[in-house]
Amino acid sequence: MTAAINPALTQTHAGHHHDLKVRQMDFALNDIPEFWYDNDPFKTLLLSALSGGFPAGEHFFIHSIRHFQDQIKDPELRQAVRAFIGQEAHHSKEHEVLNDLMIKHGYSIDRIDRNVAFAMKWYKTYLSPARQLAHTAAVEHFTALMAEEYLFNSNELDKMDARLAPLWAWHAIEETEHKAVAFDVYKATVNNEWIRLSQMAICTVMFLGFSTYDFITLMRESGRQGDVKMWAKGINYYWGTKGIFRKMIPSYFKYYRKDFHPWQHNSQSMVDKLKAKYLGDKA
Repeated sequence: MTAAINPALTQTHAGHHHDLKVRQMDFALNDIPEFWYDNDPFKTLLLSALSGGFPAGEHFFIHSIRHFQDQIKDPELRQAVRAFIGQEAHHSKEHEVLNDLMIKHGYSIDRIDRNVAFAMKWYKTYLSPARQLAHTAAVEHFTALMAEEYLFNSNELDKMDARLAPLWAWHAIEETEHKAVAFDVYKATVNNEWIRLSQMAICTVMFLGFSTYDFITLMRESGRQGDVKMWAKGINYYWGTKGIFRKMIPSYFKYYRKDFHPWQHNSQSMVDKLKAKYLGDKA
């Protein structure tokens, strides 16, 4: 059952929605190297596996939030929803270009796209609109973590091919900018904690399971699956004592707090620096 709209729920952090901007980007991605991230198969194929699911996943996010669009009374949140839809649509377009280039390198990115599209079609058919929106809010938390605690950290973007770093910087910036939109729409319309938290738990299992399978499949297609040294280095880089993903665990679990809101973690200063470095006049 959909709860009555509570405008107060969208006001606490409303100021963070005011500067959302839809940027129409057109990156020059011809002839990128096979291992475009630090010349490392592990890092490159990990992000390529994620990129493979972006177009179908982001179309689903747009669908899930549009269902509730007419129920939103707060004008600033309504404007943010329109910007969210525009940003996600452009992410799909640019990642389709990257995915096509990886397909030319011999990777089954198209299989990932088809599988995610099938899963999203299943969600649309069998999940309630409330759970679909809760799923979007959950994945938006994952993407915000990837942006703020991975791509914004240290010099990760500098390790990428110079043609691809701006794409990932732009995507990370916009994921940070709109990270609270789906959450605020959920709170303003559905506002059911059991659905929100249980869907995050389900989403976590699905996301980690399928992402790992896709990554291993791409690694097999690279012919590097037997490189023990590469595996040890990659696993330590992401899951070791100081591993990037391991450091995200506390922030991930904050989502389960009743008082959680995405803008409790504010990375605006880093966003501003990356805008100046990578987006130029599109900032």
